[in-house]
Amino acid sequence: MSAQFHPKEDLVVSASQDQTVRVWDISGLKKSTPNTAPGTFDTFDNFSTVKYVLEGHDRGVNFAAFHPSLPLIVSAADDRQIKIWRMSENRAWEVDACRGHFNNVSTALFHPKHELIVSCGEDKTVRVWDLAKRSAVQTFRREHDRFWVLAAHPELNLFAAGHDNGLIVFKLERERPAFAIHNDTVYYIRDKYVRSYDINTGADLGLLSVRKFGSPYVPPRTLSFNPAERAVVVTITSDNGLFELTNVPRDATGEVKDSSSEGKRGSGQAAIFVARNRFAVLNKTSQLIEVRDLSNSVVKSIKPPAQTNEIFYGGTASLILSSTTSVVLYDIQQQKTIAEITTPPVKYVVWSADGALVALLSKHTITIANKNFSQHTLIHETIRIKSGAWDDAGVFIYSTLNHIKYCLAQGDHGVICTLDNPVYLTRIKGKTVHCLDRSARPRTITIDPTEYRFKLALLRNNYEEMLYIIRTSNLLGQSIIAYLQQKGFPEIALHFVQDKNTRFDLAIECGNLDVALETARTIDRPECWERLAQQALKQGNHKIVEKAYQQTKNFDKLSFLYLATGSTDKLSKMQKIADARGDPMSRFHNALYAGDVLGRIAVLRDVGMHPLAYLTAKTNGLDDVALEILEAAGLTEADVDDIPTFPQSTLKPPPVVTPTTTLNWPSLSTGESFFDRALANGGLENGGADVPGYVNGYDGTGAGASNALDEWAREEERQEELDVEEDEWGLDGGADEGGEKAVDEEDGDVEGEVEPEAELGAGASPGLSEAEHWARNSPFAGDHVAGGSFDTAMQLLHRQFGVVNFSLLKPLFLSTYRSAHAYISPVASLPPLQVHIRRNPEEGSLSRVLPVAVKSLQSIRAELSEGFRAVSGNKLADAKEVFKGVLHGLLLVPVASDSDAKQWRDEVTLAREYLLGVSIELERRRVQAEEPDNVKRNLELAAYFTHCKLQPPHMQIALRSAIGVFVKANNQATAAKFARRLLDLNPDPKIVAQVGSSIAYFSPGFNR
Repeated sequence: MSAQFHPKEDLVVSASQDQTVRVWDISGLKKSTPNTAPGTFDTFDNFSTVKYVLEGHDRGVNFAAFHPSLPLIVSAADDRQIKIWRMSENRAWEVDACRGHFNNVSTALFHPKHELIVSCGEDKTVRVWDLAKRSAVQTFRREHDRFWVLAAHPELNLFAAGHDNGLIVFKLERERPAFAIHNDTVYYIRDKYVRSYDINTGADLGLLSVRKFGSPYVPPRTLSFNPAERAVVVTITSDNGLFELTNVPRDATGEVKDSSSEGKRGSGQAAIFVARNRFAVLNKTSQLIEVRDLSNSVVKSIKPPAQTNEIFYGGTASLILSSTTSVVLYDIQQQKTIAEITTPPVKYVVWSADGALVALLSKHTITIANKNFSQHTLIHETIRIKSGAWDDAGVFIYSTLNHIKYCLAQGDHGVICTLDNPVYLTRIKGKTVHCLDRSARPRTITIDPTEYRFKLALLRNNYEEMLYIIRTSNLLGQSIIAYLQQKGFPEIALHFVQDKNTRFDLAIECGNLDVALETARTIDRPECWERLAQQALKQGNHKIVEKAYQQTKNFDKLSFLYLATGSTDKLSKMQKIADARGDPMSRFHNALYAGDVLGRIAVLRDVGMHPLAYLTAKTNGLDDVALEILEAAGLTEADVDDIPTFPQSTLKPPPVVTPTTTLNWPSLSTGESFFDRALANGGLENGGADVPGYVNGYDGTGAGASNALDEWAREEERQEELDVEEDEWGLDGGADEGGEKAVDEEDGDVEGEVEPEAELGAGASPGLSEAEHWARNSPFAGDHVAGGSFDTAMQLLHRQFGVVNFSLLKPLFLSTYRSAHAYISPVASLPPLQVHIRRNPEEGSLSRVLPVAVKSLQSIRAELSEGFRAVSGNKLADAKEVFKGVLHGLLLVPVASDSDAKQWRDEVTLAREYLLGVSIELERRRVQAEEPDNVKRNLELAAYFTHCKLQPPHMQIALRSAIGVFVKANNQATAAKFARRLLDLNPDPKIVAQVGSSIAYFSPGFNR
């Protein structure tokens, strides 16, 4: 029924329906034997002998197999048993039998790596047996298919089982090792031992045994490490999910202890540390998250906001909850959702070293988000994503089944290298990838990070690093050139491209007409000249336009160009060329453009249009020519008396006022770019000594001509930032050789090189706007808000006052910005003009101009008065909003002197105390109305209200209110104390009479 070779020895084991298993010695094959005819099998007995005959099965044996390393044999038979046999040099005997199948056993074999036996049978099951205990540990069942054959992959942890209707391929265990990373140490589990691997030294030490935790054949699923307490929490999927908390020794020398001696266990499908002395456990069945301390006692139980499948570390006292459709950043202290992102089910979470970015790994997608989940990027893969780690530069490196890839935070991604076998990344350091393989052994892989570092430098405008990468690697190819074009940097790719067609495309895209002209001459195709003409026309470089039109022989456009630029001499030449080409229409157009009446008449006579020629001569005052035309036509003036007369024509080309034919349109000079200068002086070959200092790709020294385009770029970036903040807060013909020769001979200066013109706007750069001067001249956030610089205003408020939530200030920001500007509409069809309003209009120096103070101490005092009136009128809810607005407004008040600063602080204190007091009284009234039995809280709040620093009239109100509350609660002693404080404020006599009884009641000698 089956036969199998021994993996090392010259043996064959066979299974037969004669109820025996036989072991054959085939060492005779190594001896010299006479050649036998091909296809002859009857000579098997000549070189083989039966070494053992194993009898013990009651029915036919279907399969037998050797152990890969031990002298064992396993056999499967129709008697529903799996027998294990041991061999020695002289004999073989039965060791034990595994019983559990309910029908014939088709196949049984040893696990290649573990002490297990895998079998399948006609009872529609695949069973896994413990070789040591001879007991079943796992069973896989199909409802309608019998299993017939089983095979193990020689290298991978895969099995294949054939059944009635097909084939299944399966794994017996999870191959991803459980690991956690702290600094440069990887803590991982191999063979159910917790180990530590030092990335720097390569030291691999065993720390702790978890062999007695869970099933011996189910590897731990996750490991979470607590560096503060040197503790680990390990989870396993057996027994419906378990976790074990234990400490790892600081010194790995000596015998490795077992976790069962000190470990603390519990049930849960996921467990992870959330603080130095707290860890969270997820119970999927009850949908409950338990926060436990290091003694394994439940400190808090939390019901997650949605159906949760996994939990991950989300920062101190925070968790990331994964559901089937989204991930939630959840604050376990406040028990509220901070943010949520819609994603496929997340399997792993990887934080960057600084905690600013997080990668959420799903089966086929990666979501890159910041720590608040406010921005994120989604990347799709077609094959499974296995693991990932962050590079030191902030690039996410991840692995799939057969690749290591990279992903930038902006979403750009690509392939770094291919893999023979999947690995699980732990740390990226320079060109070295540290990882674990499927056998949980540390490995290092050397990669080339050039491509993603170049793209990262490009996005960060780090031109020095870009140039260094280009000079020291063979990076540039079509993909990188396409990437530079896609990201809007064709001028950078232009410096390194040699292909003429690509170079021309890049030059046109970035507007470099000199390079485009040079490349067009080399390529010399009409379509290139046409594109060059269009681009040059956009930039007003009519000399290059003229050259391109000459190369494409576009005489009509060339004539019109000469008309537009006032080149009357060249229009005359164009008439001669048209005459040589025999093109009367072109002759007539050129004569019309040049104002040559005689030329127009000659063209009309040549084509036989004598009436038009006569009228042209007559209306232009050329009577002699008109008479000549009549005579040529055989007519006299009497014959044309009935033709109406026309006034003399005034149709003439406009006179040339400015000789624009010698000038191109003025344009801002871009100066030499960083790459121009670097290539000119050798770049980084001299160590960078001659390269000027650059910050974010812009010249920070100011030496030489200012890079005008860079200045404009910075201005546009600032405007874009402002716009974003405002939005967030509320803001061809043919010619013969003769004609072409005429152009070449008569207009040699046009054919020659186009000489560069002096740029009229060379070195020009835009100045600062009024709003930018406001932000530069003032340290007060209100002035920055008035100028529209919300970003710097928020930074100032955070630095000066610790403000972190700016959403409440949005209306104030927008109203302040609007109030600092006036708008005038001079023309209805145009947008209004913005006028900046200053608070020091007499100031002539731009370095001291400031915006109008929308919020001032006087206006704040008026608002305070309004709040006082609301308190006096018992409109506490309105008063609360007023005082809150006062505090918000004080944030934007500029102060000019020490006395103003003192008044500002006094008003802050006053508004704060009133806001506190009003809030306390409102809460007291709510408690009194909704919780009448909570007398203690009612009395506390009434007493707190009297300790706010209010104005005397309002302090009297607070004290009288407290007296009434305490008297109603029969607390006369405390009411008397409030009454004495009230009398110290010299109230009206009526008030004195009302509170006098309370004081007298508890005075000494009073007869109760």
